[in-house]
Amino acid sequence: MSAANTTSAVIAVILGGTDIPLPDNQNLNTFTVDGTNTEFTVPTTGEYLVSYAVATTTALAVSSQVLQNGTPLAESVITPSVAADNLSTSFIVPLTAGDTLTLQLFGLLGAATLLGGAGTYMVVIRLI
Repeated sequence: MSAANTTSAVIAVILGGTDIPLPDNQNLNTFTVDGTNTEFTVPTTGEYLVSYAVATTTALAVSSQVLQNGTPLAESVITPSVAADNLSTSFIVPLTAGDTLTLQLFGLLGAATLLGGAGTYMVVIRLI
């Protein structure tokens, strides 16, 4: 599964977290996505490689994470020590059919403008 946000969308970030819509260039394979393009449902139980990146137009003191069924995955959390304009990571996680994944920004009370193009995305690949 892969999905991106290729527009210069403005995300109103709240301290507790704001979901990032990924409506562009979706290749869902057998995943499903909700109507807001923020919550992706895992089709098959297995080990998955999850990669994501969030690129903003200016450096911000903001953090990012992936939620599994509404709970942050510790290995997905990026909290930079200085303001950054590009947050990215990859990790392997066991997922069960029906689990949901959501990409979020959090820890900032303000607006984050995503960089246009292919800078903000999430890719999920089943390994086994």
